[in-house]
Amino acid sequence: MTTPRPDTTLSADEARRIALRAQGFLGTPDRRAGVRGVLRHLGAVQLDTISVLARSHELIPYARLGAVGRKTIEDAYWKPESAGPPAARPHAFEYWSHAACILPIEEWPHFAFRRRAYRARPHWNHALPDGTYDQVIKQLRTEGPLTATELGGAKKTSEWWDWSGTKVAVERALMYGEVVCVERRGWKRVYDLAERAVPADLLHDELDDTECLRRLVRLAGQSLGVGTRADIADYHRLKGEQVDTVIADSGLVPVTVEGWGKPAWADPAALETPPRGRHRTTLLSPFDSLIWERARTERIFGFTHRLEAYVPKPKRIHGYFAMPVLAGGRLVGRVDPAREGRTLIARQVTLDGPKAVPAVAQALLEAATWVDCTDVRVERVDAPDLREPLARELTCALA
Repeated sequence: MTTPRPDTTLSADEARRIALRAQGFLGTPDRRAGVRGVLRHLGAVQLDTISVLARSHELIPYARLGAVGRKTIEDAYWKPESAGPPAARPHAFEYWSHAACILPIEEWPHFAFRRRAYRARPHWNHALPDGTYDQVIKQLRTEGPLTATELGGAKKTSEWWDWSGTKVAVERALMYGEVVCVERRGWKRVYDLAERAVPADLLHDELDDTECLRRLVRLAGQSLGVGTRADIADYHRLKGEQVDTVIADSGLVPVTVEGWGKPAWADPAALETPPRGRHRTTLLSPFDSLIWERARTERIFGFTHRLEAYVPKPKRIHGYFAMPVLAGGRLVGRVDPAREGRTLIARQVTLDGPKAVPAVAQALLEAATWVDCTDVRVERVDAPDLREPLARELTCALA
């Protein structure tokens, strides 16, 4: 691939601010567009089973919009456009992107390349009993949207990986695109036939791989503002070679970012106006697209972060679900939260110096209000001399 010579050079600070604006953390949030606007702006909202303050797909719009009701968030993702005729049009579907993600429904055609790849896959980790696939499709056609449990059971044993034949079949149908997840109910996927759930004008696999990849690379660049080849590939978990085949025709433009050491590409619209506006102060889910790619987070913010939920407790450094604190366009600390009744507990707090204290207190208080907690308790602060100033900030605000 021949890459055009960049004619724009960005400072590391300019790149950071462009990234913040692209991700919805700099400037006035579009409250009229709300949660659906956040989803379309980001292009993908990652799902995860862990729920501490809330689940990650709830934390993503909260981080950008503030205390949006949790039911409002779920309805925004899954509630159709209208309840009556003409046929209700969904806003989102769940599929494999960066990971399991909620995606805007209009992007269904652009994942045809991935559905084709799954159909061509020569083997699977789970065996599929004869006749089970057809039975699942028949049952969904007859009975309407169902969970795996309602289809006949999700697991053969209590082990999370020991799927039943029914679960194997419906998940394979999901990957093929014959079935779609239309909502999460008590964290269980609710499956329906794609022919019924996806609007007719979107229900096709007509786009070739090149067109699909070009669109997803363009969307990733817009959502990131500016990124390296690896950043852009990671957004929807494309291969670097796939990015290479389409990036020159994606509409993104090559730029140089001081200190990055690698070629970068930017959304041309992001370069038109300097990124200005009010910074958001908030706790971030570790699965937030601002920080989900750890190498990028280190490069942009000088901040090393790892999810420690699956690290043995004695080996954890910052806590089970340590949430970075964003303030003033910087990552200024971490909080490992928990809830106990109406109290939000900061089990462990890491602060980037005394100046971070007010921001961390503000982020904790807003999060507490959002999840209906009336008190905040700090258990441990990594810098002992900052414990009293943090407690004082919280006490004054709660008084």
